[in-house]
Amino acid sequence: MSPETPRSERSQPVSRKRGRLKVFLGMSPGVGKTYEMLRAARRRKAEGGDVVVGVVETHGRRETESLLRGMEVMPRKPIDYKGRALMEFDIDAALARKPGLLLVDEYAHSNAPGSRHPKRWQDVEEILSAGIDVWTTLNVQHLESLVEVVLRITGVRQRETVPDSALSRADDIEVVDITPDELRRRMAEGKVYVPETARLASENFFKVENLTALRELALRRAAQTVDDQLLATLRERGVEGPWAAGERILVLVGGDAVAASLVRAGRRLSDMMMDAPWTVAHVERPSRSDVGGAGSARLSEAFILAEQLGGRTVVLTGDDVVRAVMDHAHRNNVTQIVIGKGRDSRISELLGRSLAAELLRSAKGAAIHVITEPEGLPTERGSQRRA
Repeated sequence: MSPETPRSERSQPVSRKRGRLKVFLGMSPGVGKTYEMLRAARRRKAEGGDVVVGVVETHGRRETESLLRGMEVMPRKPIDYKGRALMEFDIDAALARKPGLLLVDEYAHSNAPGSRHPKRWQDVEEILSAGIDVWTTLNVQHLESLVEVVLRITGVRQRETVPDSALSRADDIEVVDITPDELRRRMAEGKVYVPETARLASENFFKVENLTALRELALRRAAQTVDDQLLATLRERGVEGPWAAGERILVLVGGDAVAASLVRAGRRLSDMMMDAPWTVAHVERPSRSDVGGAGSARLSEAFILAEQLGGRTVVLTGDDVVRAVMDHAHRNNVTQIVIGKGRDSRISELLGRSLAAELLRSAKGAAIHVITEPEGLPTERGSQRRA
């Protein structure tokens, strides 16, 4: 369990000297991220911008290679590894050149052993700190928080990952989006992989159902990042929430037997809302002890389960439970609140009256979902409409 903390590093002041980061985000290899980045870079150069290619992986695609003509491309740096020279991005040369805009392809790339940083996204951080703008590319399956989700979808575990915070710090995200059918057509034409590799890929990772799910993840993650940035801006300006942005879920639990069921219901509600961010919260009242003994153990287990399922956890403090909940909900743009009801639910007894009714009266713009059965899904009958 952790105390309540700001949701995003974006609310922290950022030095004006830091460069701006733009990420070209896609659902998978082959959608054209590098191609679109180079096209945009050529336009910037034509407008008089100081643009340098730090590192770009063309993968032998002629259309992509043609876009490098006339561009300033930095030589790569050899890194000796077990008697072999591995060619990597030369971060020192980039810092010395200090262009207005640097292109650094494949954000999730793992650098050769002996490089200054283990990961390319760390190279990018150093470049940004030097005041240089960076454009980079990323496939959604390389985000750390989505590794298990992508494994369930595709059966493939990603070895190269980027922390979600590295995407959250992006000033701009451009989703390079094509339909699954269009990508598979490109593969069949040999524009992504050589024919035999393309055939095998189409039968495995690049199946239509996999690509459809990955596409939804990419679009959702981009929208979520923009929503978070909007939330941080409105909070900084003192605008009262909730605001019209993406869905955010708050699950209230006590030390009762239904706590784990509420956590699972919150996870399922998040899935129904395209992986919406969700938080499990408990309210501690300074004037009395609400949880002890077996209840404390159940609460700890519920928090552990929430974190295992991808949720955040937070302990709120206040003798006025409704006020503590709604203050948190307004600050964090919560749009969905999940609570339990029945003889096994302690959270509904905290006020000595119906918590659902009290929250419904106070929840401006948030939906209240009341779970009345263990493992129950929020349904139309079991939830209150938004006020």
